[in-house]
Amino acid sequence: MDGDTGAEIVHRSPFNDSLIASGSDDGKAFIYKVPEGFTLRTEEGETVKDVAPVQKLSGHSRKVGHVLFNPAAENILATSSGDYTIKLWDIEVGSPRLTLKHTDIVQSLSWSANGSLMVTTSRDKKLRIWDVRQEKPAHVVPGHQGAKNSRVTWMGEHDRVATTGFSKMSDRQLGLWDIRDPKEPVGGFQMLDAISGVCMPFWDDGTQCLYLAGKGDGNIRYFEYENGKFEFLSEYKSADPQRGMAFLPKRGVNTHDNEVMRAFKTVNDSYIEPISFIVPRRAEVFQDDIFPPVVGSKPAMSAGEWFDGKEGLPPKIDLASVYAGEQPAEVAVDYKPSVRAQSPPAPSPTKKAHEPASEPAAPPSSFRDPPPSMKEQTSSIKDLASKFTDDKEDDDSEEDSSSFEEIAKPIDRSERHVPAAAPNEKSEPTAISRNFGDPLSPVDKPDDFEQASQMAASQDTPTLIKKEQAPPSKSTEEPLSSKSTQEPLANAKSRPHAGIISDEPIQRSLAEIKSLLEQQTMTMSAQSQEISKLTAEVDRLRTKLGE
Repeated sequence: MDGDTGAEIVHRSPFNDSLIASGSDDGKAFIYKVPEGFTLRTEEGETVKDVAPVQKLSGHSRKVGHVLFNPAAENILATSSGDYTIKLWDIEVGSPRLTLKHTDIVQSLSWSANGSLMVTTSRDKKLRIWDVRQEKPAHVVPGHQGAKNSRVTWMGEHDRVATTGFSKMSDRQLGLWDIRDPKEPVGGFQMLDAISGVCMPFWDDGTQCLYLAGKGDGNIRYFEYENGKFEFLSEYKSADPQRGMAFLPKRGVNTHDNEVMRAFKTVNDSYIEPISFIVPRRAEVFQDDIFPPVVGSKPAMSAGEWFDGKEGLPPKIDLASVYAGEQPAEVAVDYKPSVRAQSPPAPSPTKKAHEPASEPAAPPSSFRDPPPSMKEQTSSIKDLASKFTDDKEDDDSEEDSSSFEEIAKPIDRSERHVPAAAPNEKSEPTAISRNFGDPLSPVDKPDDFEQASQMAASQDTPTLIKKEQAPPSKSTEEPLSSKSTQEPLANAKSRPHAGIISDEPIQRSLAEIKSLLEQQTMTMSAQSQEISKLTAEVDRLRTKLGE
C-alpha cells in the first residue's frame, strides 16, 4: 500500500470486496480500492505494484489503532486513535461527522448488527456501550481488571456482547454481557487459562459460535452460545503461533464441503495460512441447518440515511442458491434479534473432524427454524456410540456369566432361592436371557429355562428352611459354610421347643441332630439332581443355537 506509514490495521468493506481501509502511525486513515485482477503472485524478477489510496482521512493527532466499517450502512467508517477518541467518517465526503471521547486509549471496538450501537474497551478497564449518533455512552461499567489488553465483539443480532481479557492474577477470561443491564457479566467471568497472549474474539451469527484465537499461540477455541451461556465445543491446535487473524465473510465459505467458517492467520509475519472449519457430513445435498441466510453485499441504507437516524439490517441471501451455482437470492429480513435461537452444529478444523451433526428437515420459509442444538446432536451421537459399546460389554459379561463351570457349588445355586439372596437370583437368568435372546430375538427356550428355575426354587424352599437347623459340625463341606451354619443355630434357639430340647437327655438331642443331618443330605442330593438337569438344558440350548 502506497502512502501508509507503518500500517498494521486493515478492514474490508462488508458491501464492496475491493474497498479496504487502513490506519497508520501518522494519525491518518486511508481508503484503497483494489484493482480488478490484482495479485501478489508475480513472475520471477517482477515486483508487486503498489496501490495508491483513493481517500485520505485526516483528523486524529496520534496513531490510528483501529478501523472498522459499519455493518449496515454504506461507507461509514469508525477509527480509533491514541488521542482517546473514535471518529465516525463518511468516506464519500472525507471528513469526520461524529466523535466518541474516551478517557484512555481504546483497545477494541465492535458495531451492533444494525449499526446504531457500538461497544468499546479501553485501557482504563471500562466497558462502554455507545449510542453512536448521540455521541455519548449509554452504559459505562467495569470490565476485565487485568493489566493487559481486553477485546470485545458484538454477538451479531443478539443484545449480547462477548469480551476477553485478564484477571488481576493474569488469568485469561471470557465474559458475556447483556447490553440492557451490563453492570456485571452474565454468570461472572469464565476462566480460560493462564497463557499470556491476548485472546481475539470472532463471532459467527450463522452457527451461533464464538471463536477465540490466542495472539502469540496457535490455538483457536470455539464455543456455542446456547441457553444464555457459552458451551465449549472444541479447539484447533497448531504449533505455529498467530500474530493476527481474520475470518472470511460467511457468503464466501464452501457450502459443498460444509465449511462453516474460514480463518486466515499470519504466521511469523511471512505468510498467511487459511484454516477451514468443516462439519463432516456425507450428505450430497445443501445443509440448510448449518447455512441459514447470511448478510449479502447490499447495505441497508446509505451514509446520509444513517446519519439522519435510520436503522435496519442489510438484506440477506439464501446460501442454497449459492450452493446451486445460481445468483444469490435475497430473502426478507425482520430485525428481531431476541427471537433467533442458538443451536449450531459443531464445526471442526479441516484436519480435526468434530462430531457429525444430525440433519433436520428443511422448513419452507426463508426464516429457518432453530437448528438442533449442539448438545442434542452430541448426545445423540454419544447415545448411539454407547449403545454399541454396551452391547459389546454385555456380550463379554454374558460369555463369562453363561459359563456353568462354577455352579458345581450347590450352596451358590441354593442361595439363589433364599429371599435374602434375591439379587443373585435375578442376575444369572438375566445374563442368560440376554446372551441367547439379544442376537436372535425372540427366543422361547430362555423363558423355559426361567420357568425351570422357578420350579426348582419352589421345590428347594422347604428344604432350605430345614437347612437352617444344620449344625456347625459339617462346616468342612463347602455347601455348609460357617455363616450358613451359624444362622441356623441362632434360629434353632429361637424355636418354640428350644427350651424343651435343652431339658431332654443328650441321647435324644443327638438323635434329633442325626435326623436333621439325614434330611440335609437328602436335600443336597435333590439339589445336585436339579443342577444336573439345568446344566443339561443349557447345553441343549447352546447346541441348538450353535446349529
